[in-house]
Amino acid sequence: MGAGESEEGGGSKAVMYGMAGAGAGGCMLIPLSIAGAVPLIIIFGGFGVLLAPLIALILLFGGGGGSADNYSSDNDTANRMLTVLQGDGKGELDTSTVPEDLVDPIQKAGELCDAIGPIVIASQVEKASGFNATLVGPRGEVGISQLPPDVFKQYGKDDDDNGKTQATDNADSIMAQGRYMCDLADQGQKLLDDGTIVKSTDENGTTTNSVLDLALTGYAIGMDAVKTAKGVPQSNDALSYVLSIRAQFAKYQGIAAPPTGATPGVTPSFTDTAEPAA
Repeated sequence: MGAGESEEGGGSKAVMYGMAGAGAGGCMLIPLSIAGAVPLIIIFGGFGVLLAPLIALILLFGGGGGSADNYSSDNDTANRMLTVLQGDGKGELDTSTVPEDLVDPIQKAGELCDAIGPIVIASQVEKASGFNATLVGPRGEVGISQLPPDVFKQYGKDDDDNGKTQATDNADSIMAQGRYMCDLADQGQKLLDDGTIVKSTDENGTTTNSVLDLALTGYAIGMDAVKTAKGVPQSNDALSYVLSIRAQFAKYQGIAAPPTGATPGVTPSFTDTAEPAA
């Protein structure tokens, strides 16, 4: 919490920051007792339904002493977060939430196709590497986007014009990620167009098998799994990845951005803020 903020409401902001992002480890920063509810997504057939009670925690952690205006503001923020989480990921990137030197490649990668926006790219980069360009993955992944070597070989180009195409160059890595995601989105759209996969929207406005979710799932576990399941597979690997990326949209759109002084691109943990009021 910033030095100019009071302790009152600190708990609600801590939950907001945690709800808005997942770190490089890939775990959503929510209470463990709630994390066990992930399988409920299968029952409800949509991602947004699960997050409704979770975002409600923002209000619960606000304490009992807040004013009606504070309650209304928190409630409005929670509703906006839920709307963004359920959306298409095409919102405008809040450039203060990512490292300054990565703004340009993230923006450009998010403009390569209509289906994938910059907040999607930023969310994936944080989950992949925590914005750590020196990270080496367990299967030889290198670079800030942690693409498998064969994927980078297919989609990588010399985007920073240094005469080399290499995954350890941030621009090359992020732009390759963007091309790969656009390709996956194109594959997902074709599966919807030919009727292999059916997209539906329930009475709550929650869409199942959107192009974005198909692309994210393909990114996480491969498009063959998407084709076999005829949609987003109801598995922990698929659902947790899609949900963890979507959970960061609000932060990168600036709705629940880290406080002033926080490291760009890194979601503050609960202990980075004041303890909730008793």
